Parts: sequence; C-alpha cells; structure tokens
Amino acid sequence: MSDDTITDLQAQLRTFATERDWGQFHTPKNLAMALAGEVGELLEIFQWLTPEQASEVMRGDRANDVEDELADVFIYLARLADVLDVDLAAAAEGKLDRNEKRFPPGDVQGRADVPPTRP
Repeated sequence: MSDDTITDLQAQLRTFATERDWGQFHTPKNLAMALAGEVGELLEIFQWLTPEQASEVMRGDRANDVEDELADVFIYLARLADVLDVDLAAAAEGKLDRNEKRFPPGDVQGRADVPPTRP
C-alpha cells in the first residue's frame, strides 16, 4: 500500500468523523482503546482453533468476519496515526530498517527464540 493510499484513507476517515461530529471523541486514548478492542475481536475468531484450523480460516464461514475485523483494526490504526500526525508508512519503513539491523538473517534465520536487542 502506498503512502498516498494511506493518506487518502485517513482523509476519508477524517471526513467521516467530521460529518458525524465524532472528532471530539477521537482522542488518542479513545482510539487506542478502540484499536485494542478490535484486535480482541480478531483474536476471538482464532482463540480456540488449532494452528491448522487457523491456517484455513479464510476458506471457512468466518472469512468475512476476519476481513471485517482486519478492516476495523486498520481503520482505527490509520485514524490514530492521523490524529497523532504520524506518517504511518514512514514509521513502518523506519521500524523495518531498525529490525533489519536488530535481526541479521545469519543470526536469527529459522529461530523463534531470538531475544530482542537494541542497536
């Protein structure tokens, strides 16, 4: 997704909130809490599934639910970044760059037990 696409989505969300006078409620705290709630709803879908069942979830009757919850998570994340004036694409690219240094492939390849380090 390009930065322009994220920026366009944020503008749509800002307009949506403004038209409903919801901007007053879209504080960083409220948006972060709403984001956490939506992540919880996504987790609920996977809660008792085996790893195999989870891998197949998009072929089952919960596929639309997964898409809706992912969309809700993304929407609240984009709105929170907009309210905080964070360039989400740039922040993600910066984080990826830092992770490239923190986790060199030769040191961590195929390992899930790698302790996080700070460069």
